[in-house]
Amino acid sequence: MKVGLLSFAHTHALSYAAVLRDMEGVELLTSDPDAPAENTSPEWPRGRELARELGVDYADTYDEVFAWQPDAVIVAAENTHHRFLVELAAHHGVDVLCEKPLATTPEDAEAMIKACRAAGTRLAVAHPVRFSPAYAAARATVHGGHLGKILSIRGANYGRLEDGARTWFADPTLSGGGALMDHTVHIADLLDDLLGHARATEVYAQSNTLLRPDHAAETAGLVTIAYDSGTHVTIDCSWSQPAHHPQWGNVEVQIVGEKGTVEFAAFSQNVSGYDERHRRATVHPWGTDLDKSLLSAFLHGADDIDLADGESGLRTLRVVLAGYASADSGQPAPVG
Repeated sequence: MKVGLLSFAHTHALSYAAVLRDMEGVELLTSDPDAPAENTSPEWPRGRELARELGVDYADTYDEVFAWQPDAVIVAAENTHHRFLVELAAHHGVDVLCEKPLATTPEDAEAMIKACRAAGTRLAVAHPVRFSPAYAAARATVHGGHLGKILSIRGANYGRLEDGARTWFADPTLSGGGALMDHTVHIADLLDDLLGHARATEVYAQSNTLLRPDHAAETAGLVTIAYDSGTHVTIDCSWSQPAHHPQWGNVEVQIVGEKGTVEFAAFSQNVSGYDERHRRATVHPWGTDLDKSLLSAFLHGADDIDLADGESGLRTLRVVLAGYASADSGQPAPVG
């Protein structure tokens, strides 16, 4: 199976490249033509230099990747570039897994869905937390009716703000926003899967730049969502993790039902300690490689976990955009 990786812009691109490079039966070709002409971050190179470090094949243009006739492509570009690359994949009749968020506007997301539907190709959104064993256990508990009616859900998705070659995360012209855009979507997607046919109806949100006043984009936010099922949700979305913390961040969720409560943390399968030689804390993950599970499901299928599709990605995006509307107005905003 031939797989193309389009862009190294997103941090997950490094993981995707390593997984696909070592996946049996997969040929990988990468391309990152939009990389900065000069490497601004030795720690996070891009383009041909990064491909060389990862030991993967590289093409100078996206056209070369499609001329290679891939069976599927992974889009890991800046958020505002997703539409162009997804439509390009649809034009070539290639299945596509797109990084989250699916897009930054409903119009772009709808166009992407339409293009793939017309071409008869699959459009999936990269939400690896769906493949966490901890989430799978919580999902089974909820869907099995063991908690009864779900009353409220509290979620937190915190990480650290990327510097160097990935400062685009805090550039609204490329990312569509800041921490609210980057971190609300993970938990909003889980809710789209967890709550079945329940739909978000209204969002109230606040955000600020207190963590990094030098950035135009918000670095922290609190989002409250009302669902037509009567469930109420709060999401703490922030870039609050210290820059030198050994762990990038976490996704934590508490689900409160009439009959009980379930809590899980998606990235807590690790051993932590202290490295005396280098005088720093350490974290050694031992749990499931969620990116590997995501890619395996996209390429080969999964029996028990559904990939987020384009329609799901659009619903999640509408929740995020309602959050921005509310944060701007100071009032609750309806979900489109």
